[in-house]
Amino acid sequence: MNYRTAICACAALLSFAATAFAGPVSGQSVEKFYHGKALTIVVSADAGTPTDIIARQFSRFFVKYIPGHPQAVVMNVVGAGGMVAAASLQSRQPNDGTVIGFLQRNNLYIPLLDPRQSRFDPRNVRWLGSLNKVEYCLVSMTRSGVTTADDLTKKKMYIGATGFANEDRTLPALLDEYLGAKMSIVPGYTGRGEVYLAMQRGEVDGWASTIDGLQQGEPVRMLADGKMKVLLHLGWKSPAAFADVPNLSAYIAKPDDKALFNLFLLPFQAGRPIAVPKDVPQDRLDALREAFSKTIADPEFIDAMKHSGYPIDPIDGGAVEQIVSKLYATPEPQLESARKLIFSSH
Repeated sequence: MNYRTAICACAALLSFAATAFAGPVSGQSVEKFYHGKALTIVVSADAGTPTDIIARQFSRFFVKYIPGHPQAVVMNVVGAGGMVAAASLQSRQPNDGTVIGFLQRNNLYIPLLDPRQSRFDPRNVRWLGSLNKVEYCLVSMTRSGVTTADDLTKKKMYIGATGFANEDRTLPALLDEYLGAKMSIVPGYTGRGEVYLAMQRGEVDGWASTIDGLQQGEPVRMLADGKMKVLLHLGWKSPAAFADVPNLSAYIAKPDDKALFNLFLLPFQAGRPIAVPKDVPQDRLDALREAFSKTIADPEFIDAMKHSGYPIDPIDGGAVEQIVSKLYATPEPQLESARKLIFSSH
C-alpha cells in the first residue's frame, strides 16, 4: 500500500468512526427512541388508591400520544407520603425519558421544611402538569355532638389521620393552633378505608377528607343517612358540591396566618403532579409535554375520568413550576412555624 492509499484508507476509517459515533447520539428521532420501549409510570401510592386509579387510567391514553407508542408499565413505589418515589426520580430512575413520576402535592413543600428529605428538590425535576386539583374538608360523626364548624372550639373530638406530615393531620393541627379548635389527632391509620372503619366503630369522631373522597363509596351513604356531617371546607372558597359549608375565610384573617395556611393549601392546585428527571433530553421532554396536553384534551379520556369518579381539572407543567416558586418564596417565619407544626412532636 503506497502512502497516498494509506492516507485515503485512514481518512475513510476516521470518517466511518465519526459517523458511527455521532449517529445514535444526534440522529435518533423521538419516535425511534420510544418504539418498542416501555414507559414506566412510578406511582407514589398503593394499588387501588385514587392516585393509582388515576395514573392507570391516564397511562392508557398518554402512551397513544407519545411518538413511537411505548408500552405503559405502572410501578407502585410507596413510602414517606410519596417522598420515596419523588426521590427516586433524582437518584435511581433513568433520565432518558422512559420514566415519569405520579407524585403527591406534599412533595412540593416537604423538602422545604424537612432537611431529612433533601434527596428530592421539586425545583430539580421537570414538570408535565397535574390532572386534577385536590380540596379538603373536615367531617365528623353526628354522634360526636360536633355538627358545625363553630362546635370545633366548644367540644373535644378525636380525629383520625394517616401520617404525621400528611394534610389529614397538618390541617386539623393548624385549626387547633390558629382557630382554637379542640381536636385530638390520632395519626397512624394506613388509609382512608381504615379511618372510616374507625369512625364507624367509635374509635375516632372524624377526619380531614378530600372532597372527591366523599363522593363515592361508604362516605356517600354516611352523609345521606345523616350519620356524618361536613363541618368546614379547608380552603378559601367552598366548592359547588358543598356551597353551604363555611370555609377558612370566615375564620382565618391575619395575613401571617394566611401565609402559613397557604404553604399547605397552595399545592392543592397541583393535586397529583407529574414529573420527569431533570436531565431528560429536551426533544423527549417536549414530546412528553405535548402528549400530556393531547391526553387532557381527549374527550374519551375526559369521559373515562368522569365516569370513574375523578373528573379532571388539569394544569400544565409551567403552572406547577409557578406553584413551586411561590412555595419557595414563603417568608422564613412562616416556614419555621410550619416546621414546628409538623416536626416538634414527631
